[in-house]
Amino acid sequence: MNTIFRKSMLSVAGLAFAGGVFAGPIAAHANPVDAKPVAAVQTVSKPQGDQSHVGLNDEQTANAKAIIAATKKAGLPERAAVISIATSLQESKLENLGHLGDMNDHDSLGLFQQRPSSGWGTPEQITDPAYSTTAFLKGLKQVDGWQDMPLTDAAQTVQVSAYPDAYAQWEQQATDLVGQYWNS
Repeated sequence: MNTIFRKSMLSVAGLAFAGGVFAGPIAAHANPVDAKPVAAVQTVSKPQGDQSHVGLNDEQTANAKAIIAATKKAGLPERAAVISIATSLQESKLENLGHLGDMNDHDSLGLFQQRPSSGWGTPEQITDPAYSTTAFLKGLKQVDGWQDMPLTDAAQTVQVSAYPDAYAQWEQQATDLVGQYWNS
């Protein structure tokens, strides 16, 4: 038994040596500054799927700016504004919608199509861009890991839409709007 153990240990040592001989030169040229721990790699890299785009009028642009301002006031990063604007693009095309009569989805109102009957606020509050954005962001902050998840998953967790994948199509336009107006 002693011989088997000794041979096993020599085999392991030989493999370790061989691995060091072959990997050593490669590792010696690696740049440790470029190395990133797995946990630090962000899972969000580019928009998912086909992207949509709508031309914005002055009111829609003002609503995008209001979402950005409310996000900054809440102390949240640009990613939160991107998620918020993409959500609003899907829900209302950045239009602050009032009651749409027979075309209305239940009692949904405003930029995010929030419902008074679901506790989002009064109709007056929900149709206030700053209030509705703050309400959306409050929901977003309750989503564990929202910063690193795909936009459509973060938005869907807050909105609970019948079309959960629809938010992704607006990520590029939302990213562009935040890039354009975040520092202005």
